[in-house]
Amino acid sequence: MGKKSVNKNVDWRYPIAHKEAWIGIALVIFHFAWWYGFAYGFGKQPVESYTFVFGFPAWFFYSCIIGFIVIILLVILMVKFFFVDIPLDSDDKGEPYS
Repeated sequence: MGKKSVNKNVDWRYPIAHKEAWIGIALVIFHFAWWYGFAYGFGKQPVESYTFVFGFPAWFFYSCIIGFIVIILLVILMVKFFFVDIPLDSDDKGEPYS
């Protein structure tokens, strides 16, 4: 339970991949929370009291259709502004080829 050792032989791309994986996990959790909130928030009323948007029940429209559009836009923004283009080919030490 002492210091955390740092391996100096770790490929320089691993921290980048780790950060991008956490962004992906956060997007999945956000998408599930959005879907669940709208689907079970609006959807637990009796069917007779449903409101409709463009012919769809409001719970379905907001959870599945709008949720899909929102998550697509968020993924595009994350890839454009937070993800890094890194080379995938390297030598044994993780250094990029020249």
